[in-house]
Amino acid sequence: MTGQVLSEVSGVVAAEHEAALVAAYRELVTHPLPDGLLRTELLGGQNGHWRIQSLWRDRAALDAVRSAPGGAPAPRLLRDAGAEPALAVFEVKVHLTVQTGPT
Repeated sequence: MTGQVLSEVSGVVAAEHEAALVAAYRELVTHPLPDGLLRTELLGGQNGHWRIQSLWRDRAALDAVRSAPGGAPAPRLLRDAGAEPALAVFEVKVHLTVQTGPT
């Protein structure tokens, strides 16, 4: 069995399209999420750099989403916001989850 993988789709989005990207991502995650998706987040950086990082149970779960009709939604969201998406996939070699106590 293969381990978890992290997909990262990144691109540069013009300032006038950033709000639409955030709204589209928020809308996307209100729908049923694909099997095997463990975590996803939209990250905004400096100079219009944006990333969608998604943690998957295994490579097969990611491949299933990428091969579905219409393809994976993350590249489409960035493309719709005027970016040229770049995809990278990383194997998770070490994982740590920090548990916090009651506040």
